[in-house]
Amino acid sequence: QVQLVESGGGSVQAGGSLRLSCVVSGTVLFTRYTMSWYHQAPGKQRELVARHYGGFSQSGEDSADGRFTISRDNEKNTVWLQMNDLKPEDTGIYVCSAQYVGSTTWGQGTQVTVTS
Repeated sequence: QVQLVESGGGSVQAGGSLRLSCVVSGTVLFTRYTMSWYHQAPGKQRELVARHYGGFSQSGEDSADGRFTISRDNEKNTVWLQMNDLKPEDTGIYVCSAQYVGSTTWGQGTQVTVTS
C-alpha cells in the first residue's frame, strides 16, 4: 500500500522560505509516479501548486509565479517543494499526491502559516 508522509511545514514571516518534503513508501515504482503538491487555504478548494512527472518525462512544472520549485530524488522516494518569498496568502495545508495508472494517493498534509 502506497503511503505519503509530508513534513517541513511551520510558521514563517512573510518573505521567508520553507522546504516541504514528501516521502513515499510501499512501492518500488516511485520513478513512474507523477508527484504533485497542492495548497488548501482555509475555506477554499485545494489548488495545484506544482507537479513533477514520472516515467520517461521526469520533468517538473513549478508554480506559475516561480516562487515555488518542485524537485524529486528517485533514489530516496522523495519529492520536495521549495517555497520562497512566502506571502500570507500562502497559508494553508500543503498536500502531496502520487499518481500512477489512474490511481491517486494523498498524504495527510503539512501546515504552513505565513505571518505578515
